[in-house]
Amino acid sequence: MSLYVMKFGGSSVGDTERMQRVAKRIVEKQDEGHQCVVVVSAMGDTTDDLIDQAKLLNDNPPAREMDMLLTTGEQISISLLSMAIHSLGRKALSYTGWQAGFLTDSVHSKARIADIHPERVLKALDEGNIVIVAGFQGMSEEGEITTLGRGGSDTTAVALAAAIDADVCEIYTDVDGVYSTDPRVVKCARKLNEISYDEMLELANLGAAVLHPRAVEYAKHNQVKLVVRSSFNYNEGTVVKEEASMEQGVVVSGIAYDKNVARISILGVADVPGVLAQMFGALATEGIDVDIIVQSGVQNGEADFAFTVSLEDRERALAVIEKIRDQLPYRDVTSEDNLVKVSIVGAGMVSHPGVAAQMFDVISKQGVSIKMVSTSEIKVSCVIESGNLQNVVQALHTAYGLDTDQQAVVGGPQVRR
Repeated sequence: MSLYVMKFGGSSVGDTERMQRVAKRIVEKQDEGHQCVVVVSAMGDTTDDLIDQAKLLNDNPPAREMDMLLTTGEQISISLLSMAIHSLGRKALSYTGWQAGFLTDSVHSKARIADIHPERVLKALDEGNIVIVAGFQGMSEEGEITTLGRGGSDTTAVALAAAIDADVCEIYTDVDGVYSTDPRVVKCARKLNEISYDEMLELANLGAAVLHPRAVEYAKHNQVKLVVRSSFNYNEGTVVKEEASMEQGVVVSGIAYDKNVARISILGVADVPGVLAQMFGALATEGIDVDIIVQSGVQNGEADFAFTVSLEDRERALAVIEKIRDQLPYRDVTSEDNLVKVSIVGAGMVSHPGVAAQMFDVISKQGVSIKMVSTSEIKVSCVIESGNLQNVVQALHTAYGLDTDQQAVVGGPQVRR
């Protein structure tokens, strides 16, 4: 008997019909002789709908109350799924994140898991139950309900799999694995049989929505066997593991893009020691993550530099910069938001020179200017204007030999075995 953690996203449980299909899928897993712990997201667009309702009442709702509100979405899912499993003649118990033992820090809306006490989950399993756990949520030491941020249900599933020493953590979604790029943009995208933790982490951080970055970090740190597969069919998924075998001739494994990008440029800053530390220290204090940073050459004792932040952090970042202007004078500040970050990722890039140059050439041939560049051993990212995104991604996908003759599988009715 193996212990499985099965995570189903919002699209997989988007309505009662899909909920029933998921229930049957779980019962089939139990019929194979396995114990099952299931982590569930809120149904469909429930979270977005709740946010919209909150904004109608308050343009800037308190973070604590937003956590109180948004955690109800997952509670609806777990109770309905438990009922659906009961209707199939099986025992099931649903638990909120805090009932399942998730302790977090006290940061509302972006809490991190501090510890997990899964004794209640394990006891329910020993009693023959299928256990349904609400993703995305936990409780702080002060007894406050918290949420883990968008994509937090992935993190819940992987962290719980590590805590209960599960044999496998399966992430069910509307695509049947990890693809070389978004199959909604490139129909001939290549499905990867396996991918390394490091490559998957880069893709997730760079915009690939199939897995949340923190979930991949947890999986890597705890060596959790992670499988991404579709809830709509029984195709073999993609295994995420420590080292993945490289396909012959494939240097780039995947192409990701992120539309959630804003660039801020600060002009005419005195070129003295400590300037960058002061600027980015102030941004960090406000919880603003900075991605790519570029500094230009020095002229007349002054330098210009630019950096990227998420779109939702742009206004806060500008406010921080204005606030410290007295301590850190500058000539001007500008921002842009019609941008996208396009990235190539691949473990094979380490030993293959010219990969970045090829990327720059492909983008230029699409008539697109590159505004910023960031590199690591296994990735190259370019910030470009967003207007020609689809053509750029398709051109890169073709240039690196990732196109296939097969049509990518996205969503669709569930296929029976």
